[in-house]
Amino acid sequence: MDPITLGFILYLTLILGVGLYTARLMGSIKDFALGGNRLGPWVIAFSERASGESAWLILGLPGAALVAGLLELWTVLGCISGIIFSWFFIAKRLRVATESFNALTLPELFTKHFKDDMGTIRILASLIITFFFTFYVAAQFSGAGKVLNVTFGISQMEGMLLGAVIIVFYTLMGGFLAVAWTDLVQGIIMIGTLVILPTVALIEINALPTTQFEFDGASLYGGKTGMAALAAAIGGLSWGLGYMGQPHLVTRYMAIDKPENIRISRRIAISWAVPAFFGSMFIGLTGYFLLNAGTLTFDGHALQGVASLSDPEKLMPIMAQNLLHPWIAGIFISGAIAAMMSTADSQLLVSTTVLTEDIVANYFKGLKERFNLLFVGRILTIIVGIVAFYLAWQSTDLVFEMVSYAWGGLGASFGPALLLTLWWKKVSKAGIIAGMISGTLFTIVDLFGQWITVRFSAYVIAILAVYIFSLIKPDKE
Repeated sequence: MDPITLGFILYLTLILGVGLYTARLMGSIKDFALGGNRLGPWVIAFSERASGESAWLILGLPGAALVAGLLELWTVLGCISGIIFSWFFIAKRLRVATESFNALTLPELFTKHFKDDMGTIRILASLIITFFFTFYVAAQFSGAGKVLNVTFGISQMEGMLLGAVIIVFYTLMGGFLAVAWTDLVQGIIMIGTLVILPTVALIEINALPTTQFEFDGASLYGGKTGMAALAAAIGGLSWGLGYMGQPHLVTRYMAIDKPENIRISRRIAISWAVPAFFGSMFIGLTGYFLLNAGTLTFDGHALQGVASLSDPEKLMPIMAQNLLHPWIAGIFISGAIAAMMSTADSQLLVSTTVLTEDIVANYFKGLKERFNLLFVGRILTIIVGIVAFYLAWQSTDLVFEMVSYAWGGLGASFGPALLLTLWWKKVSKAGIIAGMISGTLFTIVDLFGQWITVRFSAYVIAILAVYIFSLIKPDKE
């Protein structure tokens, strides 16, 4: 057995072992959803970062940088800014509010905060989360298929199936504890991948006869000028708007043991994010040069130029196999799978938690009385996983595109609502509902796609909707 295969098997054994062990600690739906609020700042910080940066950071962003060059610097800056903003302005206040209202999910928090006895917010938020997360999980399954195809030569379909089975299994077994502890391991492997691989690539480039970087159209604006250049920059920066509205990330703030530990987690998370994002971009930039130099091979054939790579999102595993010792390559390719698993498991968990806690527990009393909610949550985990797998199987979109769609939709639907709920006393139930509906609607129906990215336009419309409707229809005192 070659080192890459052995390293991958050992990694999977570790992850599945964690899932089986933490299954013993699952006694209630609160344990399944938030780990019983017993996780410290290091686990929470790594879990938030590993969950936040999925297949798109390991595969999608390097692929985009390979094609678009330095234009993706705006994406890097936008994401890092969004992470910093979310940890400073959302995390602690949300953790305090979670404890104050005894809420397990974001929909439940909104419902209790605005005394929504009819449950409009709860149902609407739950449906939005489930809709966008299904696409998001599908992107992770698609990414797993690509990595396993490059690494082991199995078909993309077989790779997606293997990744889906593993992720669904340990999520339904161990719930939040399994997800958080595996995220800690996965976050460590991911940062190693994103720092060491581009460093080795730079050393390799420096050893070549010519070391001058030359990118076609790889300026900061992708060769664009005027308003088109501004739109390109805003498009990249707009990724940062989504962080405060991602339910699988803000759940980490809700789950930490003590609000005062947010400060420690914040330092760890930001220290992880800066090298990780720049490293991801540099994988794409160095890969561009190595491909043009003809130093990379795949499946026994030399690759010459970017056009020789059929799918730019397969760059990372190809570079790892070419530049690193097989043992290290095996670990780092596991890191790519880790990125997908750490996000997919979190999204599966949040989706099934909101369906169980916010829908089944409140509107299907007979089902709640007949079955334990923990059992219902596990069944729903399987169902959502199957639907996501079907979408991944049928989709022809790149991982980057699928994540962008889901990320923008969740960010616009929940980001403005959560931000203003925590910081503006005049926000009302009508404003929250208007913001969620407009954020979702204007992501699905992209009215301004010819001029500006939907991640930005839908967010701006949503925050205006929350503000205007809160003033038009304030809550009664």
